[in-house]
Amino acid sequence: MDARGSTPPLRTSRDGPGVRADRAHARPRRRRRGGRRRQGSVRGPAGDGASAMTRPIRPMLATLTPKPFHRAGWVYEEKYDGVRALAYRRGRRVRLYSRTLRDITTEFPEIARALQGLPDGDVVLDGEIVAFDRHGVSRFQLLQRRALGERVHPAFAIFDCLERDGVTLLRRPLAERRRMLETIVPPRRGVQMRARRLPPNGLTAYRIAQRRGWEGIIAKDDASPYEPGRRSRSWLKVKCRKEAEFVIGGFTAPTGQRQHFGALLVGLFDGPALRFVGKVGTGFSRTALADLSARMRALRTDESPFRPAPREANVTWVRPELVAQIAFAEWTADGKLRQPAFLGLRDDKKPSECTWSAREP
Repeated sequence: MDARGSTPPLRTSRDGPGVRADRAHARPRRRRRGGRRRQGSVRGPAGDGASAMTRPIRPMLATLTPKPFHRAGWVYEEKYDGVRALAYRRGRRVRLYSRTLRDITTEFPEIARALQGLPDGDVVLDGEIVAFDRHGVSRFQLLQRRALGERVHPAFAIFDCLERDGVTLLRRPLAERRRMLETIVPPRRGVQMRARRLPPNGLTAYRIAQRRGWEGIIAKDDASPYEPGRRSRSWLKVKCRKEAEFVIGGFTAPTGQRQHFGALLVGLFDGPALRFVGKVGTGFSRTALADLSARMRALRTDESPFRPAPREANVTWVRPELVAQIAFAEWTADGKLRQPAFLGLRDDKKPSECTWSAREP
């Protein structure tokens, strides 16, 4: 692969992500009744090694749970505050895809180059692209600064192996996939690393995350298969910091020395309606103000996207197409954000994913 992005992408088809059986081992193809194959499914019995992914799949997602817990047979990892990515290496060619299947290889050429240096063979790896502060804590806003042109060095924290040398591992238990990962990826080398594993007690793991200032922990059932595109209860996330994604529906006029705009009006989808949850007026760098202003002005509309519309003066409404990551202290009794601060835009998240029902309590 040319890590600068000149490598042709993986072959894709018009019907979206999926998999196919390897010709040398595939069983006779049978058409299933009752509809199309579920995304990410694999032909043949679990673990028979009969299939290889030829198109990008959506990653398995964790379900939010409100408090830490301990459960036998589960493992615990650091929850990274970054951008989810699946890496596909075919020989010396590497492609990186976001959770929305956007090709982000050229945005992180140093990671693509590092993956070329792994042991020979084809692999599909799941992980998080992150940037660490001087205390070793991953911060999404650092990646946002990189997107705006600042010099920020990313790393790729890898936590799962989905395929090795043409053999899909999607139906294998997590424990087996982790053992395979340990034969491929060293604990830390340059910009690539294995995700940090925590003690096997979930309550202890959570206290470590709190003490170190991490975003949270991920708890995983060690016997679970990989479920592409599904938010599963076999993976549970417990947050230490209150951060979430919200849809931008408008902005206010700037005041004082502020340029471009004053505050963002953000919301969450409550069914089909966008529910207003507050204004965000802090956390913006000068570069972020200019970039975000330009993007919002291209989405201006005469009608409020919120239902009901908030009673705010000097508001410019925008189509609800941008997602912002926001830190906040807590929810108020009337469902508004207290002390919100802007962290960055999430180009890897869809507005439809930002829902009132899935909000953090």
